[in-house]
Amino acid sequence: MAMLWKFMRVAKYSKTALLPKVKVRGIPTHLRHSSSKSVPSESAASAPCSNTVELLDKAYAQDDYSNVTEKILSKVGKNLHNKKHHPLWLIKEQIKDHFYKQYVGRHGNPLFSVYDSLSPVVTVQQNFDSLLIPQNHASRSKEDNYYLNRRHMLRAHTSAHQWDLIHSGLDAFLAVGDVYRRDTIDNTHYPVFHQMEGVRLFSCHELFSNIKDGEGLQLFEQGHRTAHKQKCHTMEAVRLVEFNLKRVLTKLMTHIFGDGLQVRWVDCYFPFTHPSFEMEINFQGEWMEVLGCGVMEQQLVNSAGARDKIGWAFGLGLERLAMILYDIPDIRLFWSEDERFLKQFVVPHIWQKIKFQPLSKYPPLINDISFWLPSETYSKNDFYELARTIGGDLIEKIVLVDEFTHPNTTGRPCRAKESMCSLPSR
Repeated sequence: MAMLWKFMRVAKYSKTALLPKVKVRGIPTHLRHSSSKSVPSESAASAPCSNTVELLDKAYAQDDYSNVTEKILSKVGKNLHNKKHHPLWLIKEQIKDHFYKQYVGRHGNPLFSVYDSLSPVVTVQQNFDSLLIPQNHASRSKEDNYYLNRRHMLRAHTSAHQWDLIHSGLDAFLAVGDVYRRDTIDNTHYPVFHQMEGVRLFSCHELFSNIKDGEGLQLFEQGHRTAHKQKCHTMEAVRLVEFNLKRVLTKLMTHIFGDGLQVRWVDCYFPFTHPSFEMEINFQGEWMEVLGCGVMEQQLVNSAGARDKIGWAFGLGLERLAMILYDIPDIRLFWSEDERFLKQFVVPHIWQKIKFQPLSKYPPLINDISFWLPSETYSKNDFYELARTIGGDLIEKIVLVDEFTHPNTTGRPCRAKESMCSLPSR
């Protein structure tokens, strides 16, 4: 959830030509909650008229909230995390393998179930309301999200599936998928990336069964909310859930990055957990944030039908882990179809060590651009979207150098530096 949950502070945006079969006029929108099956991108989107768009076999009408672009629609259904031997697939499979082997149920089956083909089309209620995100929270902004219309959107995080999966009766699961956000342009940000969500719920018996003289301990009380616990949780329950969460995640990262890994926990805030933490690891002498996590807000758990349980949740970005583990310098590379890139990850087993070998030695081309922003309502993400529409993935980075507001005009003259760097053929 580091990146997933960090969305409560940041986000992304883009526009480019669709595949030949996909025709969209205007700005696409109206999306209903789609099925949970993986759909090839070639048939993912089309537009029967200028006021609707078809996505994953459903038609959606546009309204004043619609801001999904053709380029973004062309990414829906690519499912890089499910393409065998893709670096994101390798990371996903490593995490699955670890959880399957480390956590086994009463009958010898894996404790955690995995969902990696859930539709990226969700309702605003799923993406925000079910997670207790306030109506006026900045993370709901059109500047930060891809809305299909006022009711539907492309998920901004895999947390959008938490409530539904808990409501279905699950108490231990991993959810993996592509997520969509408008954001800046640089080597670590892209409007589509991939996340994994993990959730574990405990009954009173499950949490305290291994505690000496724990028969009298309880999950809930009528107390006070503090920096360390929610109003309804006992301190004993919170401490055990927090301990279990941190142990599970420390084991995971140690298994991925190697023994002797240094870990530290930073207190933070997420609307759907309390207490909340960000996990940082020291990799090759540098501290890096890798995920966000916390004790789930009981209001969320209760509303999903698990009133007698307490739980934790975490979220992590697959690209983040792959870039660190494989030394991949640019997030755009994950979308490359060049065999020189892809063949580097065709390995006999998922745990084989891989170090990415660069494909191009050509230096970037730097452009100094001056322009005039039309009004105060025009955001930086709107400009980044325009740049991606025209330059596509050739644009490596854009940095705002200077900005000036004239006292007698409504526009804003700006100056930016654009770095263009060719990637492998797509």
